[in-house]
Amino acid sequence: MDISYDCDTALASPAPRARAISAARAVGRIAAYPALVVAMVVVGVAALRYGWNLGAVNFAFLVGSLTYFAILERLIPYEPAWHPSLREWRWYGIYFLLTVLGGGLAQLPIMALVGVVAVPQGWLPLWVEVPFAVLLGSLASYVMHRLGHTNAWLWRLHGVHHVPDKVNVGNNGVNHIFDIVLAQGAVQLALAFAGFSEPAVFAIGLFVIVQGYFIHANIDVRIGWLNHVFSSPEQHRLHHSTDLAEAGNFGSDLSIWDQLFGTFTWRSGRRPAAVGLHNPKSFPPTGEIVASLLHPWRSRAAARGARG
Repeated sequence: MDISYDCDTALASPAPRARAISAARAVGRIAAYPALVVAMVVVGVAALRYGWNLGAVNFAFLVGSLTYFAILERLIPYEPAWHPSLREWRWYGIYFLLTVLGGGLAQLPIMALVGVVAVPQGWLPLWVEVPFAVLLGSLASYVMHRLGHTNAWLWRLHGVHHVPDKVNVGNNGVNHIFDIVLAQGAVQLALAFAGFSEPAVFAIGLFVIVQGYFIHANIDVRIGWLNHVFSSPEQHRLHHSTDLAEAGNFGSDLSIWDQLFGTFTWRSGRRPAAVGLHNPKSFPPTGEIVASLLHPWRSRAAARGARG
């Protein structure tokens, strides 16, 4: 028996199970995002048609998106070292609850105002209205996000999100409560005052949820030329880079505003040097949750050292 031939043959022909796993991962890389977008459209249409509670639908989709991408991170990870530890998951869980509960309570007056100024039905069909709402909402989000990096006080809120030295679906929820309130409030008020209908505002809310978890997901997905239209994990990893020269990409929904305003730093295959804070000592560690929430109100001398 020619043992060397048998070994070469075995090495050249992976087991059927390995081939199946490899094929499933390849499909997942292609289908992961489109599948969630389809689910978003189906759920959104059903909610509007059958009069479901829109707040409950938003929350359910938030939890569902988190769970979906957490599973995909194990199946098609981009960087295995970025998987959260159990301790980090506990931190992320606390931030998630604080963001949802505290942010929700703080947004009650904003939502009340949106309910007053947003019209029940738009003057355009919803399928025409939504694309325009996406453009305006993504512009408002871009402006607030960029201000969060360029305004010293707003950075002391937003910088909490940049403390982790990993980018994954779990730390999408690591935020200061008031940073979320300001960012979401700016988008919702912009849409409402522009005259978009409540169904359009709801639809954009679902899109924002999907995009927020998608761009933070630690998954090996590439969307190619669509990076010039939509934000993606490929871009957002660079946004979290410790190298400020590549840490642009402020768009969380669409990337067109980054290109228009000169902050688009993505190119195919580009990887961040490292992720986290440019100056790690400028913020409390993520695990120090109370200190992180109080950080914006510390003295400027104690909080000096912004990321930029």
